[in-house]
Parts: sequence; structure tokens; C-alpha cells
Amino acid sequence: MLREDFHLLAARKTPHLSVSFAQSEDEVRAAQRLRYTVFCEEMGARLATREPGIDKDIFDPYCDHLLVHDNDTGEVVGTYRILNPVLARRIGGYYSETEFDLTRLAHLYERMVEVGRSCVHANYRSGATIGLLWSGLANYMQQRGYDYLIGCASISMADGGHAAASVYRRLSMEHMSPIEWRAFPRHRLPLELLDGTMNAPVPPLVKGYMRLGCYVCGEPACDPDFNTADLLVMLPMSLMNKRYARHFLEPT
Repeated sequence: MLREDFHLLAARKTPHLSVSFAQSEDEVRAAQRLRYTVFCEEMGARLATREPGIDKDIFDPYCDHLLVHDNDTGEVVGTYRILNPVLARRIGGYYSETEFDLTRLAHLYERMVEVGRSCVHANYRSGATIGLLWSGLANYMQQRGYDYLIGCASISMADGGHAAASVYRRLSMEHMSPIEWRAFPRHRLPLELLDGTMNAPVPPLVKGYMRLGCYVCGEPACDPDFNTADLLVMLPMSLMNKRYARHFLEPT
């Protein structure tokens, strides 16, 4: 859900940043504080949270939390949360299923990983940070033998949804999934009531997904808490853009 631009092919490692998985509750809470800062304070999301300054939901205890640290300060400056099929079974499903009917993907569940809650601190929105997150994620998929990656890619609805409708229209021309991998929004964006002809920019994170080789799996869902239109995107690892695969699948 980043708004700032980045370049996926930027250097994966810098002397000041490193990527790893959270090893303690304190590290998870640091990621949750970063999420609150970005989503609520910066982007205006209206999230139900029982703890001030923390973005936390029922999925967090079941997820692996990927973190980028500033090695000089120890601060968590980037995060992704990852829900694999073993942990998804324990909680009863994927977060994406709260927004989409994933019936057509059910036969892939045992080989499918969900990512979400991606954010980077405003002072670290560079190719280096997002590159480290992507390399950690790609290696997670490769080392554990998972074949499919899914997640919700968000587009702001600050203008009432016209830009989101326009972005979806453009992406649907080139990046739609095969029909057997379609997902159906539970609360769909009313495309027929919106101007889908605007030359609206594709959000950087969504653009990054498309460059990697992701499919769009159908019409967008409305997320009123974040005031976004969410696209379900899916990446079969076998179809990952080979140029990016060489970059991200190097040892971290």
C-alpha cells in the first residue's frame, strides 16, 4: 500500500539495511507500530485497534513477519506479513477470503502463500528497501517449495473510486488471470457507476507486481477501512519474470 515510487531492480543490499524474519514479540510489535504509522497516521485508514499506535488483527499471530531493519538504529523500516497454508488452516483461511470468494483457487491452497500489510517508512522508500523485502519473500517461497503467491494490491479511493476503476480497466487488458483462477469480490467496486477512462497512474506497488508477472484475478473489492479498492493478484512462481527471479533469488 505504498504511494511512493520505487525501482524493483535497485541494489538488494546496503551497508545500512538488512532483511530477516521477526524472532520475538517485540519485533512483531515494531512492525505493527510501523503499519499504524503508515496506514493510519499517513494514509488515513480507519482501523479498529484496541492498543494505541498499533495495527494488529486476528491474523497477525498466525503469520510470519518479514522485516527490514536500519542496522544503524535498529529501527524496523519495512515489513510484509506472510500467511502460509499450514498457518492459514489454523485460523480458518486467508485474509484475502474476507474480501474475495476464492473458491476457484481452493485446489491450490496447499501450495499457496498469501502476503499483505506491506509498508515502508516514509524515509526509506527506496529500491533498496523494497528489494530486500522482495528477496526475502522470494527466498521464502523457494526454500519452502510453495508455487503460488497471492495478495491484495490496493488502489486509493480518495477520489471516490474513479482512479481505481481506470487502473483496473487498463490492467485487465493485459494482466487478467485465466478464467479458472478468477476471484470474486464480496463487496465489489461499482465499476459501472465510475469513470474508468481516466489516465490515472498505476500505484508503484501494483506496478511492481505486474512487472514480476502477477495476474489480476478479477474485479476490485472495496475496503472501507483503508478507503481503497483492492485487487487480488496472483503470481505463479514458475511464471515469475526471469530477470527479476535472478535478482531476488540470490542468497540473502
